[in-house]
Amino acid sequence: MNEASRAHRPVLLDESVAALAIRPDGVYIDGTFGRGGHSRQILDGLGEAGRLVGIDKDPEAITHAQAVFGGDGRFVIERDSFAMLAEIAEQQGVTGKVDGILLDLGVSSPQLDQAERGFSFLQEGPLDMRMDPEAGFSAAEWLMGAEAKEIADVLKTFGEERHARRIARAIVAARQEQPIRTTRQLSEIVSAANPAWEKGKHPATRCFQGIRIFINRELEDLERFLDQVLDVLAPGGRLAVISFHSLEDRMIKRFMRDQAKGDRFPPGVPVTQAQLNPKLRLLGKAIRAGKAELEENPRSRSAVLRVAERLS
Repeated sequence: MNEASRAHRPVLLDESVAALAIRPDGVYIDGTFGRGGHSRQILDGLGEAGRLVGIDKDPEAITHAQAVFGGDGRFVIERDSFAMLAEIAEQQGVTGKVDGILLDLGVSSPQLDQAERGFSFLQEGPLDMRMDPEAGFSAAEWLMGAEAKEIADVLKTFGEERHARRIARAIVAARQEQPIRTTRQLSEIVSAANPAWEKGKHPATRCFQGIRIFINRELEDLERFLDQVLDVLAPGGRLAVISFHSLEDRMIKRFMRDQAKGDRFPPGVPVTQAQLNPKLRLLGKAIRAGKAELEENPRSRSAVLRVAERLS
């Protein structure tokens, strides 16, 4: 294992891969390849007949995948969003045959550590925040033209920032003086405008999170992904998702719960559980990081793993 791979250990790594119940001849999809931590562990459980499809929109992740796993005939990497799950599965000839799908949502440690990517409020860098820097518009470009109401809506909806309107007004006022082009500029504007700093949390945390989710259309991609999961999984196939944001976790929890309940009938209609046609079976309760992982990696404190199994 090289230094980069050793330095980046995904949150809930052992728990999430164990939840997939890897079979040596199984077919798996890692929808958020990142730096390959999950993929490496999945491949360790596969035999020669096993297959793993990695997906990531970040070109640096693709480069890393090709360098580290390019010689492994069991592995293929696709540069795209996991929102394209069904299309990628069709291209790979695995629709309805996938034994496990894993998502690790949010920003990877390497992305946060690279100041030039613009994700971190702790490092000075261009205000970009795009997971695919060749697609869409950057955070700086959006902030340059968005109205205060739109900015406030993003901060409140995606960042769950209580002081969204006040911070949005400060952003608009600041950009009239000079363009907001760097992470430090935005961080300082938000920090000065935030009247109530949360203990143990940087005052710009929620705003950076909200803007990043909006710029990358993360919730839209997750919704599209969930709409396709059942068609891609094989009977008995498992879905394991790690989320770091309450909005994401609620979407995943609601989807799994609804699919486990099955079809809706009017109250009072006598139907059996089988007639409800449930599509998923929930596997245990939500899993969170243990004490040792929390001490080693503070980022894991907000991580939630949920697992479900496709019924026949």
